[in-house]
Amino acid sequence: MSSSTAELRPEGQNTAVVIDQQRREKDRPQNGGSEGKMAAWASANADDTEPYGLCAQILIILSYVITIVTFPVSVFMCIKIVQQYERAVIFRLGQLKKGGAKGPGLFFVIPCIDEYRKDSVTVEVDAVVYFRVSNATISIVNIENSTGSTKLLAQTTLRNVLGTKTLSEMLSEREHISHQMQESLDEATEHWGVKVERVEVKDVRLPREMQRAMAAEAEAAREAKAKVIAAEGEQKASRALREAALTISETPTALQLRYLQTLNTISAEHNSTIIFPFPIDILSGFLPNAARPFVAQSPQSPQQQVPLSGGEGRHNVPINYD
Repeated sequence: MSSSTAELRPEGQNTAVVIDQQRREKDRPQNGGSEGKMAAWASANADDTEPYGLCAQILIILSYVITIVTFPVSVFMCIKIVQQYERAVIFRLGQLKKGGAKGPGLFFVIPCIDEYRKDSVTVEVDAVVYFRVSNATISIVNIENSTGSTKLLAQTTLRNVLGTKTLSEMLSEREHISHQMQESLDEATEHWGVKVERVEVKDVRLPREMQRAMAAEAEAAREAKAKVIAAEGEQKASRALREAALTISETPTALQLRYLQTLNTISAEHNSTIIFPFPIDILSGFLPNAARPFVAQSPQSPQQQVPLSGGEGRHNVPINYD
């Protein structure tokens, strides 16, 4: 007698489909989709993080104590803000802190213990690469399309180089960035028979929001600098006036000469008659007592004795100037 076994399957379904379904059902608990992989990766990284040692725990506790003692001031150092377009990655004593990237919004850090880094805005950079084929044989044999490959490599190199620079460095160190890219590209394309002659960064374009923010910051800096310059000018002018006043007080005749020079200047500039209500004698009141003899004094009496000769003797006749 012979025995046989039969497998029941739905009508119109072949063996290959059944085997494929069984394989997917078998692998489903292990794979779990992309979300399951990401969760498993995150939990694995969290488990791999080594616990803090004794010294690290002492430093953390000490930092908490200092933060509490200096509470009114420490608030400004502990609370950080991340914008909508930014994410912050926190490292505590060199180790990645659990919880992943922070933001957007507020988050708390411990001064001198936590270090956070954030991704800022995206910028658009235009660059030009000048290259030539230095060895035609190598350019044909070693690579299929040397021109296209050089362009793609230039884009990748530009992205890698600019990723290590801040925004201010991108704007101020274009020549250094171009030189760094030229060296990197020339070394990489040497085996392709391509010689990179020159790399130039044409333009760095920022978002409009960032442009307005930078313009406002630059304007505020210029206004502050202008105020500082004006204050320094006033200070220097005050010192000059003080020195001039000391010089005039030490030399009494200088005030009279200055007065006469002012009268001369006014009379030369304007074709008009100017009447001063006070004589120069009034200035003697502002001078020291030792300087007053140098000031021209007016007559003490409206009458003056004039000697006349006649007859046998001399007679003094009063003359009235009124």
